[in-house]
Amino acid sequence: MSTVHKLPTELALNDNVSPKHHHQMSLRRVLSPTFFLGLALLVMFAVYVLLGSYTVTIPDFFTIVINHLTGGEKIPGASFIVMEHKLPRAVVGTMIGIAFGLAGALFQTMLRNPLASPDIIGISYGASAAAVTAIVIFGASGAVVSGAALGGALGVAAIIYAISRGGSGAGGGSRGNAAGNRLILAGVGIAAALHAVVNFLMTRADIRTAADALIWLNGSLNSATWDRAGVLAVSLLVLIPAVIALAGPLRILELGDDAAAGLGIKVNAARLGLVLTAVGLAAVATAAAGPVAFVAFLAGPIARRIVRKPSLPASALTGALIVLLADFFASNIAPVILDGTVLPVGVITGALGAPFLLWLLVTSNRKEA
Repeated sequence: MSTVHKLPTELALNDNVSPKHHHQMSLRRVLSPTFFLGLALLVMFAVYVLLGSYTVTIPDFFTIVINHLTGGEKIPGASFIVMEHKLPRAVVGTMIGIAFGLAGALFQTMLRNPLASPDIIGISYGASAAAVTAIVIFGASGAVVSGAALGGALGVAAIIYAISRGGSGAGGGSRGNAAGNRLILAGVGIAAALHAVVNFLMTRADIRTAADALIWLNGSLNSATWDRAGVLAVSLLVLIPAVIALAGPLRILELGDDAAAGLGIKVNAARLGLVLTAVGLAAVATAAAGPVAFVAFLAGPIARRIVRKPSLPASALTGALIVLLADFFASNIAPVILDGTVLPVGVITGALGAPFLLWLLVTSNRKEA
């Protein structure tokens, strides 16, 4: 009969893991930056729905929602504003923010490049070109435009991925980096070409059609409905489990292709799965609200600075927070400043993204210097 002897270090470790220590560790997890991001999103969601140009008290809000679900008496005016305007808009804004945040974080982490987001590498422009073609040439609207945007995003992503797979490098790690760089460069080139296509189509459209296309191009939550929220929810129920399944391989891919292959990861299959998932997230979000500029680009780096490490949950929460903050400002504060002008949410996120991009480039140059 053998006896298992513990080493002194093991005894010390076991002695240190006391109930109090477990409690402190649990408390530290609960009070993490990601938890506070989630709390901030919850507060912003409440502010978005309850405050603004039309305010609703908390008791009235719960009364409106309960009566809507049970078929009870409606509050004139307030019930319509909350259930048909504010709440679906907030729900859709939250979901597209989550989708864009996850899409940007997946690309940026996989390619190890902060510029690798759907905005920069042409996926959003693919959606835009297809949607504007549907609006200007075929006079489409509503779900048809969303379907065209979805198809355009997926088509451009397939072209970019095919180009990035072309050629071969010398080694696994260098080959992975080269493929990532080719993907970004191919995306930037295709984005420039599609931007020219969009501009050409806009010059050929009449004023009214061009105005409709321009609203879509800027990214707007004006078309948010419960039907659109339902489609988004179903899409996220499919795509988020895929993100969870791919999170482990993604962390290992950060070590490089050679190291990942040595640890048993099928590099090409994992990268293809990540690209398909990220493109799907960006495509459904763009189809729902248009190419809301820079949300996918901003969410990952901001989340990384808050939690001090790459984090998909933090990126998702940050993306949702950016969209809700930007749309609340565009709908309620901008009209006061701009004499009644209501801006699309994409105008605000675009205004935030441009200086952040310049700051990111400056700080990257300082680190390399």
